[in-house]
Amino acid sequence: MNQQVEANRKLWDIWSRIHADSEFYRVQQFRAGKTSLRHIELQEIGPVADKSLLHLQCHFGQDTLSWARLGALVTGVDFSPVGISQAQSLAAELGIPATFVCAELTELPLVLDRQFDIVFTSYGVLSWLPNLDRWAEVVARYLAPGGIFYMVELHPVLGMFDEAGHSLHYSYFSEPQPLIFEETRSYAGGEAHAPVTIYQWNHNLGDVITALARAGLRIEFVHEFPYTVSSCYPFLVGVGHEKFVMRDHPEGIPLLFSLRATR
Repeated sequence: MNQQVEANRKLWDIWSRIHADSEFYRVQQFRAGKTSLRHIELQEIGPVADKSLLHLQCHFGQDTLSWARLGALVTGVDFSPVGISQAQSLAAELGIPATFVCAELTELPLVLDRQFDIVFTSYGVLSWLPNLDRWAEVVARYLAPGGIFYMVELHPVLGMFDEAGHSLHYSYFSEPQPLIFEETRSYAGGEAHAPVTIYQWNHNLGDVITALARAGLRIEFVHEFPYTVSSCYPFLVGVGHEKFVMRDHPEGIPLLFSLRATR
C-alpha cells in the first residue's frame, strides 16, 4: 500500500468509528430492518436473490448487508480494518450471513480467488482511487461471465466546485497528481478529530467508461441525474425524498451518474 493510500486508510479508520453511530447513516433504522440502499441502485440492479454479490469499498457494511437481506450471497471488501471489523460485528449482531475481507482494492486478488454474479460499488468511491485502469482490471477479474458490474457515484462535475459550492475551482479532467486536503471532520457530522492529510483524484466520466471498456467490459448504460441522494456536502439542499441539489445551482447540473456493464 503506497503512502498516499495508507494516509487515506488512516482517515477511514477514524471515520468508520464516527459513522457506525451517526445519524447520517441511519444505523438504528437499519438495525430495525430498514434498508440503507437507495432507490436508484434498487431499480437499476433489480432482483438479487440467490446471486453472489461482491461489494467493493463497502465501508462498514450496511449496504452489503442490505443486499444480503434481499437474498444476495454477499462479500464486502474495504481497506479499513476498523470498517471491516464493524461490518463483521453488525452482521453477527443482526444474524445476517456475509463475508467481509480487509484488503486494499488492487491487492484483493492476493486474498480472494473467485468470481461473482454482481460486482457493486457506490457513492463517493472513485476519488480515493489513484489508478482507474487497475481498478477496472479488478472489477473485470471478479465478474463472472454473464455477470453485471453496477456503480452509482457522485458525478465528477460535482467535484469541480469549491467547498462552499459557489464557483468552479477544480479541473473536470483527470490528473496524475492527487489533490491534497487536511480533514478534521467527517461529512457525516460528529465531533472534530485530529487533522489528517488525505489524497484524492479527480476522474472524469470519459475516463471511467474507457477504463472499464479497456478491461473488457461492455457498457449497457450510463445515466446522469440532476440530484444526489444525500446531503454529503454542506451546500446541498433537499427538494424531495432522497433528492438533494446545489443551493446556488439548483438546475441543470449532473450530480450523480450510474453505470451498468457486463462481461
